[in-house]
Amino acid sequence: MKITRKSFFKGIALGTISLPFLIRAFGGRNFAQEDSTGAPNVLTAKQYRWKMVTTWPPNFPILGEACNKYAELVEKMSAGRMRIRVYGANELVPALETFDTVRTGGAEIGSGAAYYWAGKAPSAQFFASVPFGMNAQQLNAWVIGGGGLQLWEELYRDFNLAPMPGGNTGVQMGGWFNREINSLEDLKGLKMRIPGLGGKVLEKAGGAPVLLAGGEIYTGLERGVIDATEWLGPFHDILMGFHEIAKYYYTPGWHEPGTMLEFIVNKELYDKLPADLKAILQTAAAWSSNWVLSQMEAKNAEALATLLEKGVAIRKFPREVLGQLRQYTEEVVADMAANDPFSRKVYESYDSFRKKAANYSLITEKEFYDKIQKEGELDLG
Repeated sequence: MKITRKSFFKGIALGTISLPFLIRAFGGRNFAQEDSTGAPNVLTAKQYRWKMVTTWPPNFPILGEACNKYAELVEKMSAGRMRIRVYGANELVPALETFDTVRTGGAEIGSGAAYYWAGKAPSAQFFASVPFGMNAQQLNAWVIGGGGLQLWEELYRDFNLAPMPGGNTGVQMGGWFNREINSLEDLKGLKMRIPGLGGKVLEKAGGAPVLLAGGEIYTGLERGVIDATEWLGPFHDILMGFHEIAKYYYTPGWHEPGTMLEFIVNKELYDKLPADLKAILQTAAAWSSNWVLSQMEAKNAEALATLLEKGVAIRKFPREVLGQLRQYTEEVVADMAANDPFSRKVYESYDSFRKKAANYSLITEKEFYDKIQKEGELDLG
């Protein structure tokens, strides 16, 4: 087909000439147009073939699925200019090598949770979950609307990474136990699979935090290598079969009241992308954030009903145990802030926002749950 100046503009006006066709027809030459900031928006025919490494097992329900959907969405929105191949944990690199693999360019993008990188940057944990901290809604508000993302970007900049929120698990369950927790004394010597700040708090209470990969937890609990484990919530817990080998299922998940997930992009490569592809990556991450939390809430509600049908009894942590764990959390965070200047900077922002969010939820969310919403059928006493 021969393109003349007249047919070109007529095709544009009628919408009969597509963007990919234009790029091919003009030999991949650049079309530049300034955006509102004065910077050129350059559209090219260049193809991008990226790799994503994740901390999740391949096709792991919801969290791994979100990575696959992210890649599909990016390809569709970019009309095929960017394609991302997703590798689950151990398919390309081990789960906990995701951070360094993306940082050094071994893969262009990764998926995980920021508290996995506490050994490299202690303050990263604030962008995942803090025991007795903010829930999913509040954490999203701080990161997206309260200055948290800017601090997150500042922290990761030194590691050649650009972070993007990638979902939230919501309030987690307290975990599966093979011993009852009636007092703080019952936590002493308790071997529990628990990551992040929650592990440090358990250690302060006399317990022994153990870090096991997901595939090792069932066997560890069954054989007594650990006495307890936290995981996610009813949906993932039932898939793991914990109800078959653990005696007690506790609530609430004091250690992870709303765990944010992340996409991390190699910053050097990200900065070189055309503006539209940057926007596509960000938009796909925003879609994933909403999808993950919605799926977690829906699937956990359904799975809880299944567990109850199976006769699983839900136990509540005693109030005095939670009170002491809260005190230990404050001590752990204070110690971290005292020993790491950037942690102090992030925590000041986090805690200031948390207090305001708590005041607002006190007169809205709490009033709704306590006085307006019709009660469910589950009585925990």
